[in-house]
Amino acid sequence: MNNGILEISLQGLLYAFLPALLVLFIMWRWEAGAGTAVHAMLRMLVQLFVIGYVLIYIFESDSYWVIAGVLTIMIVVASWIAVRPLGGAKRQSWPNSLLAVGFTSLVILALVTQVVIGVEPWFSPRYVVPLGGMVITGAMNAVSLAAERFQSETARDEPVPEARRSAFKTALIPITNMLFAVGVVSLPGMMTGQILSGVSPLIAAKYQIIVMAMFFGTGGIAAAIYLELESRRAVVD
Repeated sequence: MNNGILEISLQGLLYAFLPALLVLFIMWRWEAGAGTAVHAMLRMLVQLFVIGYVLIYIFESDSYWVIAGVLTIMIVVASWIAVRPLGGAKRQSWPNSLLAVGFTSLVILALVTQVVIGVEPWFSPRYVVPLGGMVITGAMNAVSLAAERFQSETARDEPVPEARRSAFKTALIPITNMLFAVGVVSLPGMMTGQILSGVSPLIAAKYQIIVMAMFFGTGGIAAAIYLELESRRAVVD
């Protein structure tokens, strides 16, 4: 199997943005928040190019303090992004988001890297950083959906237990859809990347199984912790 990855030209990279430009045009015509989407796209470009260079240094690091610092930054930023839909209430909810995202991500990342895979050394950046990013992103997305739905339900004077139940179900919709679709409708990013790099599809499938279980567990637990904390705060208020 060929282990080489085809290089993407600058022209090819620009062509990849054609569908995105069409969506931005539609958002602009429909006044559906095109400015926010443009801001997000620009941030994505800058962040990915910067992290591409930063990862060269991180992957060569033999210090677990560097890896711990990277994970800490990722958790702090992700927990803040998770409560972005809450508007003015996000500052009050951010500590609960930080606890939910941070605790869940670190526990599940430790389980996957140390018990399931058996990474050596335990802080190996080539495993810990990418898998950590996946875990933290899964927690962030679930908490974000749960937070927005919980706020909406309580604003309509729904009882807290009902609001919590509805928010928890909403938080799990994307990952549940992914579980139904994976392998039939889509080949997820990690599996695709490994296959493109020459890894056996069966080995790639095992890693993807780990990732999918990790996503479901992380998202569900993080959302549950966040909603439990927010429910208690709502009752006190």
